Amino acid sequence: MVSALEAQIFSDRLSSAYAHCEQIARQHYENFPVASRLLPAAMRPHIAAIYAFARRADDFADEPGFADADRLRLLDEWGQRLRGQTPVPHGGQTPGDTDELIFHALGNTIREHNLPIALFEDLLSAFRQDVVTTRYATWDDVLDYCRRSANPVGRLVLRVAGYDDPRLDARSDAVCTALQLTNFWQDLAIDWSRGRLYVPLADRDRAGAAEADLDAGTLTREWHAALRAVAARTRELFDQGRPVCDAVRGRLRWELRLTWLGASRVLDRLDAIGFDVFHHRPSLTMSDAPALVWQAIRWDPKP
Repeated sequence: MVSALEAQIFSDRLSSAYAHCEQIARQHYENFPVASRLLPAAMRPHIAAIYAFARRADDFADEPGFADADRLRLLDEWGQRLRGQTPVPHGGQTPGDTDELIFHALGNTIREHNLPIALFEDLLSAFRQDVVTTRYATWDDVLDYCRRSANPVGRLVLRVAGYDDPRLDARSDAVCTALQLTNFWQDLAIDWSRGRLYVPLADRDRAGAAEADLDAGTLTREWHAALRAVAARTRELFDQGRPVCDAVRGRLRWELRLTWLGASRVLDRLDAIGFDVFHHRPSLTMSDAPALVWQAIRWDPKP
C-alpha cells in the first residue's frame, strides 16, 4: 500500500519532470509558441513533454561533430527508451539525468491520455530520415516526410485536448504539413549548410535552378520561381486545414488561430523578399503580436 509520503514524493518528482520539459519548450521555440499560456493549463505540461521528446530527438539528428552512425544510434536508443516506458514506482529512484526527466513526464502523459506510440515512432522515423536523406525527388516524397515529421504533433495535441476524429486529423495534418513546409523555406540557407534540400528536385529542374548558386549563397530568378511554386502549394495546405481552427473549443481555438496566422505571415514575408534567406531570414517577433491578436479576433470562420 502506498503511503501518503510516498505519493507526495512521486507527485513532486513528476512536477519536476514536467517543469524541465516546459523549460525546454520555452528555450527552443521561435515562430510558434509551444505549450503557451493560451492553451488550457491542464494541457500545457503534456504538450511540453511531447515537445521535449521530439526536440531532443531532433537534436540527435543534427548533433554537431557526430558521424551519421552515431546519430542513428542515439535515435535508436531514444526509441528503445520510448518503447520501454513504464511508470516510475512509488518510492523508486529519482530520475538520474535530464533525459530521464523527459521520459518520466512523457510516460505519464502517454498513460493519462492513452496516446498512440505509433505517432512517436513516426517522429523518430522522420528524424532518422534526416540523417540519411538529403534530397527529395518529388512533392509526394516531401509530403511523406511531413506526414511523419509534423503531422503526428498535431494529432497528439488533439488527443491531449480530448479530440479523436478522423476529419479533424485530416485538417490538422494539412496545417501541420504547411507549418513544416514554411519552416523549410524559411530555413533554406540553414538546411543547405547541412547538405539538405527540401525543395523537390522536380521543382528545381522545372524552374532550371542550379544547386551551385546555393553554394554561392545566391537566390537566382530560377530559385525564386521554384520557391514560389512550392510556397503556393504550401498556401493551399494552409487553406485546406484552416477549418480545424474553428472545430475545436475554448483556448485551443485561439492557439490554433494564432499559429495559422503567424505561419501565414512568415510565408508572406518570405515571398516579399523573394525567398532570399541567405541575406535575411524572416521570423516573428513580439512586435507582431498586436496585429496577430487583432486578426484572430476578427477571424472569419468561413473565408
